[in-house]
Amino acid sequence: MTMLQQHPIGTGFGARTTATEVLAGIDLTGRLGIVTGGYSGLGLETTRALAAAGAYVVVPARRPDRAREALAGLDGVEVDELDLGDLGSVRGFAERFLTSGRRIDLMIDSAGIMACPETRVGPGWEAQFATNHLGHFALVNRLWPALAGRDGARVVSVSSRGHHRSPIRWDDIQFETGYDKWLAYGQAKTANVLFAVHLDALGQDSGVRAFALHPGGILTPLQRHLPKEEMVGYGWIDEDGNPLEATFKTPEQGAATQVFAATSPQLTGLGGLYLEDCDVAGPATGDGPTAAGVKDYAVDPDEAAHLWTLSAELTGVDAFAPAR
Repeated sequence: MTMLQQHPIGTGFGARTTATEVLAGIDLTGRLGIVTGGYSGLGLETTRALAAAGAYVVVPARRPDRAREALAGLDGVEVDELDLGDLGSVRGFAERFLTSGRRIDLMIDSAGIMACPETRVGPGWEAQFATNHLGHFALVNRLWPALAGRDGARVVSVSSRGHHRSPIRWDDIQFETGYDKWLAYGQAKTANVLFAVHLDALGQDSGVRAFALHPGGILTPLQRHLPKEEMVGYGWIDEDGNPLEATFKTPEQGAATQVFAATSPQLTGLGGLYLEDCDVAGPATGDGPTAAGVKDYAVDPDEAAHLWTLSAELTGVDAFAPAR
């Protein structure tokens, strides 16, 4: 059971460790990474750190021109177009990449939306579940031929402590009976963890391991849908809009755990785990979105398998389905 492994392993890193510190002594020359959302917020810091360590980084972006502007001057970085809320766009990106004949060593699913107004994408799917989970589910499955057999390859699903807000709402996943932006975010972040749990179970025989993580609290463009008064009420910023430093990590610190998940030799032989503060997290210690650790329902293998089956049905993609 995954929960039996959900305990810190004593990495020597912590909440204030930066992505650069995680990569000290690690040479990624010759390795290729894909970072969704790799041109904004934590994704941008992740791209910078990986490229500085020698990796070649492909950044799929919904706004390619903006991505190229943000990444200007970085060597070893390539931008392509991808809208995670559009399964046709996901298929197009994957086909272009696979046609290039390249292999993937590191896949970091960092893009996401948070607490947005009720939005429907595709066939009427709730946008946070569709973008944060289903888009990445389809992307990884379509790219599986470039990951499989790449011994030591890793897929990193960027979740959040927000998963404490909600398990998978099996009776109303698409919020058809009433929308709550925070419950929808919580469900999507739980889905990110469950995806890593089942992908790891399916993929380890092919040499691929998967992890999920909470990057920490960081003020980035992820908060763009939240009004200032709401963030003041949460204690995230003061009345002048300044972040309360004691509460938040810097973007460089926030990117550290996903870089750690993708590259650290301390995780060799492990997988299907939820990380925080550059270490394996323990079981949840309390309730509410500020509680540390991972909820049982987010690492439950049966829940993970159920979600995988549903996601495959919704997207029409499953790299592990038996050939017909």
